[in-house]
Amino acid sequence: MAGVNVERTGDVFEATNDRGARVAIGTAEQDGVFSPVELLLAALGGCELVTVEPLTAKRGHRLARLSATVRADKIATSRLGDITITYDVELPEGDEKAAEVFAKVAGRVHESYCTVGNALKEPMKVEQVLPELAAD
Repeated sequence: MAGVNVERTGDVFEATNDRGARVAIGTAEQDGVFSPVELLLAALGGCELVTVEPLTAKRGHRLARLSATVRADKIATSRLGDITITYDVELPEGDEKAAEVFAKVAGRVHESYCTVGNALKEPMKVEQVLPELAAD
């Protein structure tokens, strides 16, 4: 099971995982923090890249550079439109098959192997558990 803890720390929130990683969360107007939507986009881009990179390298085509820009327009107060992932890739010099391998791997990752992408494509249940609070 995957999980994180999110807690208010002063004027922002902080997400932590069991391995000690931390990320500051706030509103899109606050400096130095990620908004929740930006974290969602980062999770999708990160999921694709950390899956594409080892699969291309395993096939003998380690990319010289691999990055992606992930964007989505807000189409309503609490709704995103389509998400676009734009890859920026530098192929290894002299590797004539790297582009073909990258394209095939990236396509399979996007269609099937990225857990975050799959979660965004398929409806899923999101449950909220509230504590029992004593009424005064």
